[in-house]
Amino acid sequence: MNLQIYMFKKNFDVQKAERFFKERRIRYQLVDMKKQPPGLRELQAVKAGVGLRAMIDTQNKDYSGHYLSRLMGEGPILEALCANPQFLKTPIVRNGRAATVGYAPEVWEGWIQADQKG
Repeated sequence: MNLQIYMFKKNFDVQKAERFFKERRIRYQLVDMKKQPPGLRELQAVKAGVGLRAMIDTQNKDYSGHYLSRLMGEGPILEALCANPQFLKTPIVRNGRAATVGYAPEVWEGWIQADQKG
């Protein structure tokens, strides 16, 4: 299993995700989006797994006033998210081509079980 957790520090769901994988002794790579924002290809892979709208943190206090909230079309939205990763829901957990957004232990359990079988 090749897990990457895209995150911002000081996020409760990120802390829960880290604890989930640590408790199961699953290795993962942390990617701080403040230092290393995801690229367009990474976001496209996440979008394929969860859908575009599920990736966007519409609860962010700055979202409604930001131009991102008025964009139409996948391309411009993904580019805006690359430039403004603070509007991505976190944690984003990638396992190869599969991805989740937010705290999703039931999906991660499925990944672990599939990895143990294969």
